[in-house]
Amino acid sequence: MKTTTTSVVMRSDGVSLVLDVSDGLLPSVLHWGADIGPLTEGDITGLKLSSVNPTGLNQADHPVRVAILPEQWTGWMGRPGLRGSRQGRAWSPQFTTHSIGIDGDPHPGGTVEVGVGVVRVQARDDTSELALIQTIELLPGGAVRTRASVTNLASSHYQVDGLDLALPVPPVADELLDFGGRWARERVPQRHDFTLGTHLRENRKGRTGADSAYLLHAGVPGFSFGDGEVWAVHTAWSGNHVHYAERLSSGEQVVGGGELVLSGEVVLQCGETYESPWLYGAWGEGLDAVARRFHTFLRSREVHPSSSRPVTLNVWEAVYFDHSLEPLLELAELASSVGVERFVLDDGWFSSRRDEHSGLGDWWVSPDVWPQGLEPLVDAVTNLGMQFGLWFEPEMVNPDSVVAREHPEWVMAAGPARWPVESRYQQVLNLGIPECYAHVRDAIVSLLREYDIAYIKWDHNRDLVEAGDQTTGRPGVHAQTLAFYRLLDEIREAFPSLEIESCSSGGARIDLEVLQHTDRVWTSDCIDPQERQLMHRWTTQLIPPELMGAHVASDVSHTTGRWHTLGFRAASAIFGHLGIEWDIRQATESQLAELRRWVSFHKEHRELLHRGHMVRVDFPDESLIGHGVIAQDRRSALYSFASVGRSVASMLGRVRLPGLQPERRYRIRPVMPGGALPGLIPPPWWGVEGFTSQSLDSAQTSIALEDIVGMEATGRVLATVGVPHPVVNPEQVVLYWVEDSD
Repeated sequence: MKTTTTSVVMRSDGVSLVLDVSDGLLPSVLHWGADIGPLTEGDITGLKLSSVNPTGLNQADHPVRVAILPEQWTGWMGRPGLRGSRQGRAWSPQFTTHSIGIDGDPHPGGTVEVGVGVVRVQARDDTSELALIQTIELLPGGAVRTRASVTNLASSHYQVDGLDLALPVPPVADELLDFGGRWARERVPQRHDFTLGTHLRENRKGRTGADSAYLLHAGVPGFSFGDGEVWAVHTAWSGNHVHYAERLSSGEQVVGGGELVLSGEVVLQCGETYESPWLYGAWGEGLDAVARRFHTFLRSREVHPSSSRPVTLNVWEAVYFDHSLEPLLELAELASSVGVERFVLDDGWFSSRRDEHSGLGDWWVSPDVWPQGLEPLVDAVTNLGMQFGLWFEPEMVNPDSVVAREHPEWVMAAGPARWPVESRYQQVLNLGIPECYAHVRDAIVSLLREYDIAYIKWDHNRDLVEAGDQTTGRPGVHAQTLAFYRLLDEIREAFPSLEIESCSSGGARIDLEVLQHTDRVWTSDCIDPQERQLMHRWTTQLIPPELMGAHVASDVSHTTGRWHTLGFRAASAIFGHLGIEWDIRQATESQLAELRRWVSFHKEHRELLHRGHMVRVDFPDESLIGHGVIAQDRRSALYSFASVGRSVASMLGRVRLPGLQPERRYRIRPVMPGGALPGLIPPPWWGVEGFTSQSLDSAQTSIALEDIVGMEATGRVLATVGVPHPVVNPEQVVLYWVEDSD
């Protein structure tokens, strides 16, 4: 039987994605990775023939073709893409494609080459009475995303148990990297061999999760930030979800993911549709190249923040629940004096909310704490030239609240007989109930209309346990997640200039879908700079620094009890969306002066920090963490090297500065906005005579840039040879400013 070859070749930023959409079959990937250049019809035929393994002993008699939505009828013995049934029937559908579109136009047949674009495939299985739509996009920057929707065409209902998509990876990808973590220590990397079987990461917490896989990478053994081919996937969903890597005994291997659908949660009546989350993928030579593809895509969006990210002060660690006007006015005046541009009032301003036990869900200003309302504080903040922000936790409720007493049926539960176990003295409001949704929305909108609020910190402080609808008894996490997105969108549509932060016990709701509806994320409730160095290093594997809340912590960390210098705290925070989470009323005059210099330094370089290319430095000694941001034109850069421990070696030797233009000449100099570093022994290339650890005082003012000679070198030399690093005490950061010497 003669077959026809219908294919789409997509190409952008050094990536080729070659899709086979032949013979009425669902799309499969012939190649995903490095750009392989223009392809003839013969090349496509060769790729198609080489994309399947030969028939092995005791296997199916025909080579198995693995679609992006893997199907069991093809002989695929791994995880099926669509899992479900019509009361036990239609559990293994066989879809036939009847329409292929490219950027809205019909596929003309043969091979079509495009750049960034969208492929949309429509298919159906008349026997199972199901219709399928699959979308595949190549995005700006070379990342890929795909999703699918299934529609029930029958009069009987169809229960969806899962709809996962998968992308193939070659056998050279023999090592896996994903993430674990917990509250206050999110995104901890963990590596594994890519072994036979399924590496499955399930998240059942009703939110993205502090311990989520975040990104699942498969790469050549030993891949690093700068080297080694890596393929990565990310499930963009803020509810229950999965990531998985699977290698079959027949040799095929894929990485994929989707929503984790609870039993009975998605039941389609005739004409109803379930749509999967987006599964994002990125290929690159090294982890930095993978991260850059995600960053480029996010920055290309119309909804990406285009204005400078305002320096923020959040009052939580300054006052906690102890709200009163005069101390907050003092904080606002000090904040303005050091250069803060946004002042955020955190938990405790509403109803009976004097601690964690009561008032959550009653979104009206407390007349006891604020007898004149929030207007005196809001007016004072805005008159000082700062934006005003306010904390909410809209999806949560204390049992000791007016709304819980008046509407106990709004609490998510497995049934009416009992509520789930409490966490932080909280339960979850069921936004899937229209009346509950409207109540929450209207309360927030009312406050946004009454006060000049430019920013919302949107919190979500507990996992969803037995999260269902009391009336139906069915699970409700899927509906809750969609309602959350809809609520964000309605509020942003009504208040287009409003910015919203996704906070969830810190960093437990960070994913690419929540960032389609919000403007930044809170990285972690732990602001200890020692911890944040690692969290920032890995959070930026998915999102660019300007979307990552990074605050200057208190002298003594509220979550770890560690003490750190202001220089270490500030230097760890300036590479993100800078803020302050510290009772600066307790700061000395010299600390306020130093903080002012750090804020000024951040503002001076904010365009670079929030628009440049991020690089992370591979260095064998784990006591040193290096990274940098390089301007788009590669004429300037700022690098950071943080001493997070003590090395067994007294001198660390040369550190490399990757990412610069190889042939361009640069001048490199250290910069110290906060003053000289404790224990500093500078290398000779700094060119400062008499500049020794014995002659320096860490409290002195910043050393002027012109006082340090530094050195000149080409970008190739700086990336290949590097420069000797100074000796400093542990928990200090050395910053290097690099600029075109011409």
